[in-house]
Amino acid sequence: MNYVKQFCIILAFSFTGEVLNRIIPLPVPASIYGLVLLFLALEFKIIKVEHIKEVSKFLLGIMTLFFVPSSVGFINALPLMKKYGLLFISITIVSTLIVFAVTGQVTQALMKIRNRNSVSEKPEDEE
Repeated sequence: MNYVKQFCIILAFSFTGEVLNRIIPLPVPASIYGLVLLFLALEFKIIKVEHIKEVSKFLLGIMTLFFVPSSVGFINALPLMKKYGLLFISITIVSTLIVFAVTGQVTQALMKIRNRNSVSEKPEDEE
């Protein structure tokens, strides 16, 4: 599948996320809506991984380039960082640790559910 078609598929999910962000009055970024929709489409086999694989690899390869604008914005905020930098660093560390803990707990719970389901789906003659 050519790159333009794959990129258009990803852009369609991104655009749908933007539309949902305008319609649904929740404080959720449009990119999250798009990512969730893409995940669901992949999970329910509406879209196959092969349909977006090459462009996804390319985008992941240049992902650091997407952080340049935020880095420039950070440099512009240096006076603010001088005043509140320690507070920002503390908040970043605490929130990162919370994300680690929650992600670990959710992953362990999902693995337990998946293991329970795989054990219950075994044929009786294998037990």
